[in-house]
Amino acid sequence: MKEGTVENRDEERYIVVLNHEEQYSIWLEGRQVPDGWRPEGKSGSKEECLAHIETVWTDMRPLSLRLRMESAEV
Repeated sequence: MKEGTVENRDEERYIVVLNHEEQYSIWLEGRQVPDGWRPEGKSGSKEECLAHIETVWTDMRPLSLRLRMESAEV
């Protein structure tokens, strides 16, 4: 099987990563996580990781905006 084929991509494992603004993404497992991101704890297939993000990322606003809006309410 050639690298990069659909069959190979279906077998790839991912991790869920999170940045300082509490925004989520996925990253190929085994690769160095880019600066500014950290592993969130979930790993699995692409579909599993995306389903997890859909469940936990309920407020798409960046953390800094949420905090600014909360302080304006006081």
